Amino acid sequence: MSQEKLQHLKTILRNYESVLVAFSGGIDSTFVLKVARDVLGRDLAKAVTAESESVPERELEDAKKLARGFDVEHKIIRTEEMGDSNYRSNPVNRCYFCKTELYDQLLPIADEWNLKTICNGTNLDDLSDHRPGLNAATEHGIKSPLVEAALTKNEIREFARQIGIPIWDKPAAPCLSSRFPYGYEITPEKLKQVETGENFLKDLGFKIIRLRHFGAKARLELGQEEFIRLMDVGLRSQVSDFICSLGFKVVVFEPYQSGRLNQEVSRS
Repeated sequence: MSQEKLQHLKTILRNYESVLVAFSGGIDSTFVLKVARDVLGRDLAKAVTAESESVPERELEDAKKLARGFDVEHKIIRTEEMGDSNYRSNPVNRCYFCKTELYDQLLPIADEWNLKTICNGTNLDDLSDHRPGLNAATEHGIKSPLVEAALTKNEIREFARQIGIPIWDKPAAPCLSSRFPYGYEITPEKLKQVETGENFLKDLGFKIIRLRHFGAKARLELGQEEFIRLMDVGLRSQVSDFICSLGFKVVVFEPYQSGRLNQEVSRS
């Protein structure tokens, strides 16, 4: 793979002069943070991660570990998107309200740290998906260096592998609220059901997991290759019993399909 795009990304970040990275701990924002740290140095590349009911505790701890490993100044902030009825009602533009809450908080932090540019981990592939949070980024002047460098997800993973980022092959891990079909109300209690259920599956060794919350019904989606494990009747029963113990009445199993709920929005 050509190194030109990686060099272009470094040039973009260098031209930003100093950056505050909206750092989720996923591969995209991790890649931006690592390259920014390498190019700009510790004083000019810092990170902020949001903590809220919609962020899995494991993801937050992973982000802290990565930031320490990169020797980056890292701030955890509490975001209150759950206090917004627009967010809780879970409309198709739910992410807009979440990102607005986040970016509203990042602007004064960037000023406090005297950092000129706030950037996120949006990549080129994201532009073809249903991403209402992009509107919030535009309104707040947030930069997307991966888009500017025309980097796709696969290219980001490969470059991340090359420069030694340990999570280069980490599965995507969107916020817990993405497990709810649009229009289903989101509550802290329901988010905890999802997180607890997914943690149970992770402890069993599953990597690609989505516990979709349909009120009394749980739709458990697992990676195509991992789905085969459920042919084991004992394991399937163990999983089903645990998910029902969380308060669900029905559990169905399906192979995971990326962007499934957003595809339904696009067709509507």
